[in-house]
Amino acid sequence: MTDRTLGQLFRAYRLRPRVFALPLSAFAALILTSLLAPGPFLGAATALNTAILNVFSHGFTVAAFLFLMTCAWAALSPLGRVRIGGAKATPILSRWNWAAITLTTTVAIGILFWATAEPIYHLSEPGGLDVAPGSAAAADFALSSLYLHWSFTPYAIYTVPGLAFALAYHNLRLPFSLASPIQAATGRGLPDGVRDALDGFALLALLFGLAASLGAGILSLSGGLDRIAGTGTGPVATFTVALAVVGGFAASSASGLHRGIRVLSDINTRLFIVVLVFVFVAGPTGRIVTTSLEALTSYAGSFIQRSLLLPPHDDMDWAKAWTVFYWANWLAWAPLSAMFLGRISRGYTVRAYVLVNLVLPALFSIVWMSVFGGVALSIEAEQAGLLSELLRAGGPEHLLYEVLGQLWLGGVLVLAVLLLTYLSYVTAADSNTSVLAELSAAHEDLAPDAPQPRRPVVKIVYAAAVGLAAWSMVSLSGIDGVRMLSNLGGLPALFIVGAFNLALIRMGTKGLNALREA
Repeated sequence: MTDRTLGQLFRAYRLRPRVFALPLSAFAALILTSLLAPGPFLGAATALNTAILNVFSHGFTVAAFLFLMTCAWAALSPLGRVRIGGAKATPILSRWNWAAITLTTTVAIGILFWATAEPIYHLSEPGGLDVAPGSAAAADFALSSLYLHWSFTPYAIYTVPGLAFALAYHNLRLPFSLASPIQAATGRGLPDGVRDALDGFALLALLFGLAASLGAGILSLSGGLDRIAGTGTGPVATFTVALAVVGGFAASSASGLHRGIRVLSDINTRLFIVVLVFVFVAGPTGRIVTTSLEALTSYAGSFIQRSLLLPPHDDMDWAKAWTVFYWANWLAWAPLSAMFLGRISRGYTVRAYVLVNLVLPALFSIVWMSVFGGVALSIEAEQAGLLSELLRAGGPEHLLYEVLGQLWLGGVLVLAVLLLTYLSYVTAADSNTSVLAELSAAHEDLAPDAPQPRRPVVKIVYAAAVGLAAWSMVSLSGIDGVRMLSNLGGLPALFIVGAFNLALIRMGTKGLNALREA
């Protein structure tokens, strides 16, 4: 295809070549490398990831803690009363739909996959503390670790860039670009080349994050289907699962916000609540309440030490493998996911934004982890070694179904969670695919008032690329390298979100009048 033909193609779909073609080409090249040379690829990705964690571990933890403090300041300061979009702005979503989309976009399949597996890991390796593995103290540490990794701090990593972008885009009328909050802080626009590079790199990081997440989802879904129907987990079964998931989020994304994401997130949130309540009632309810209250006390009492890796929570090997690794992963997703979250928040106050994007999903996650983590720890205590042995033999994707199978109506629960896993990934991928397509748009389409072409073909291209990559990785065992590579995006994202944090503080102090008068 000639350069002229390519130019016509990009103009027809109103795309920025440097933001669409270059990241997509780099993504394809790295995926191909991981498939052709998985050993060297994984070795290189692991070595680079280890080097980053060795140097920047404290940077990740301190930054994540400061992001949470910034969120508290934003909600409680005069900035909290500012309405996103200006004093007369009206919401584009009802409060329920806004909260449902926010919840399902951020949790994806993470809490489903890790709520039962992660505490079993920590039960045998309690973070370097002087407690016996498998003991009640180790179980308390395991559950409080779930709260640390899946509640307030990670949601703060999303909330800061989302809020900074929302104010820059809706109140200051700056373009739909990662450069806009930085422009709001400095008062100077960035050259188109710099803006394209910033947007393109974040787009590449999100492509890897989506592929790695979908790979885990394919494993989880195919494992559940195999448990129910004996379909196996070979290439044909995983391809069928991948096709169903990719088709779902491509169709939903192409249909737009109000017809696709809104409906899916509503169904997904209601199903989350139904499953949560059922497992709480069907499980060891009294034990769940007791252990979660004890773990919440431990979490609150050690929050500062664990957040800043202070003694006795200064086992760096454990922190790098879990806490810091998580922060890097959340950061890699944060810039582009936050653009979507910021864009749908028009019409609500900053204080409401912090409530819906930080407080509510964090509280929901704590309840979810209390119930599912508590059930897993209870089963492990009563049937010593059952889950830990399954974890060693089969991997974390099998634990959830084993835990559900131990409960009343376990077969029905497995079906419900399979549907929930499917909807969770489709909803999260739907929103992120929409951002990928919008971010790829030509510069003239990035302004807040510019009419937005729906670009269904562009969304389908991104969906197909992510689906094919994830299926190939799962089939050829290359997913570990790509998951590692997706975390590497956390380092540049650390500086991007850090810049957004400073921009938010500046907008909330020196630029407060401009935000109010929008």
